[in-house]
Amino acid sequence: MTSTDAPSALRRPSRRMSDSIAAARVICITGMVYAHAWTGLDYAHLVETAHTAQGALRWQLMEFLGRSAVPLLSIVAGWLAASSALNQNWGGFVVNKARTILTPMLLWNALAISIVGAFAIAGVLAAPAPTDWRWTLDELLIITRPSHINVQMPFLRDLFICMLAMPFLARMKTPVLFALMIGAMAWSIAGVQFPLLLRPSILAFLLIGMMARRGDLPERIAALPIATLAIVFVAVASFHAWVSFGAGPLPPQANAGADMLLRLAAAAFFWRLAWAVSGARFGERVKALEPYMFLLFCAHMIMIWLFGPLIGQVTGPLGSPLYPVFLIAQPFLVLGATILLGNVLAQLAPNAAQILSGGRMGAAATKTATERA
Repeated sequence: MTSTDAPSALRRPSRRMSDSIAAARVICITGMVYAHAWTGLDYAHLVETAHTAQGALRWQLMEFLGRSAVPLLSIVAGWLAASSALNQNWGGFVVNKARTILTPMLLWNALAISIVGAFAIAGVLAAPAPTDWRWTLDELLIITRPSHINVQMPFLRDLFICMLAMPFLARMKTPVLFALMIGAMAWSIAGVQFPLLLRPSILAFLLIGMMARRGDLPERIAALPIATLAIVFVAVASFHAWVSFGAGPLPPQANAGADMLLRLAAAAFFWRLAWAVSGARFGERVKALEPYMFLLFCAHMIMIWLFGPLIGQVTGPLGSPLYPVFLIAQPFLVLGATILLGNVLAQLAPNAAQILSGGRMGAAATKTATERA
């Protein structure tokens, strides 16, 4: 592997690399919906169904297509920031990230608290509701704990905090970045709780992306047979399942270590899959969906809270005969709803579309994406 510590030597992304990044975002963010899919059951009943066929299907989709897809998003963010952090001063870089990450997070959290919380208070939804100003403030800002309503938003919270240090990290030598990555992984596996980062693994994968930008790691992974990476992914996933359910009582660090291995294997596989998709005949159609992905990431929990119970009246909750159909379809239903929402916002309120999508969507961008789709 070739690499360099000289910032000026960072290569500009090729067209194939950019297309693969777009495909990776579509695959990973759409798949992430499985991690938050509507079940119609509370935690106690979910535990009771864990060993049923539907419970096992839900767990596999949640772990292997949902949570396992998130690390590649962090790696991509680190890969991109490795260059942009060098081309701006600290103030300009942070202001840009506040606009594209922090502001949408705050607005979508406020919408979630207002909409979902109001329905919960009215007794229409079995959802978290504001209890006092401390709960509401923490739900909005995600200061000391993960969100209860917009459960995906701690990712943006930790991502923004990491971005505050990105201009400094981008100028560090690769061995220093590697040492910091190992430290972040150790922090994540140890399970030490410290509110600076709620999920220190995000920092670890960001650093992997930064180091990958200095070498040819993405191309080397893309050159591997996709079947080989799929086999590795399945093998590590099987090991993860054994550690979680079949190995008997183990310390939490063992489960966290197996989870870290799974996330590394998943990131490699999903990147190889995205590379293949970007070069396929339908790759342009997949790439055309990319402008909607940040909007989907931010809006999908509100959609699931509001519309999951309505559709669930037809399919039934987890354990019902029709539920597996609804479970498998949820990412695609959310994607369709997001495209509709994005198009409506872009036409009726383009400024709101720009802000809520972190600058990724507006009337012009949505029109182009729709035409290409």
